[in-house]
Amino acid sequence: MTTTTTYIAFLRAVNVGGRTVKMERLRALFAELGLENVRSYIQSGNVFFTTAEPDRAALARRIEEHLEEALGYPVPVLLRTVDEVAELLAAEPFRGVEVTPDVRLVVAFLSEPLPADFTFPHRSPKGDVEVLGADPGAAYVVIHLQDGKWVTKDMFGKAYRGAVTSRFLHTTEKILAAARKA
Repeated sequence: MTTTTTYIAFLRAVNVGGRTVKMERLRALFAELGLENVRSYIQSGNVFFTTAEPDRAALARRIEEHLEEALGYPVPVLLRTVDEVAELLAAEPFRGVEVTPDVRLVVAFLSEPLPADFTFPHRSPKGDVEVLGADPGAAYVVIHLQDGKWVTKDMFGKAYRGAVTSRFLHTTEKILAAARKA
């Protein structure tokens, strides 16, 4: 009996900086790889699908290669199962953080864990980014807007070499809800 897994592909740099792709096209690209039940949520590169592929790293590489070939630019792919995202949210990583008009809660999905010597909480030199904690697949970041803007884009400093794609907490909750729908 073959076991299938439902993944959420969090794509980096889709529909930003002039790199546009319609979600219909993106879903078709995933389907071309033999992935099943392909769906997407909003225009920022969130794709759900099922597969029997047991090797997540190989699957992510295969998707990345196919997207780069089809779109003409690299698209880092961070795969998480529906259960992993549910567990992440159930842990309430932002418990106790006071949300104000100048605060944004961000889940930063990571391609590899942060360096072992990365300390928490970690605050950017400008004070606008505060990394509260992390697990191997995600970091939990509080953005303190300055004059209404997110100033520091490099959340982890130069020591982190992996790929990162971020979603606001409320968006991550909506992505999970959409992924759970049949």
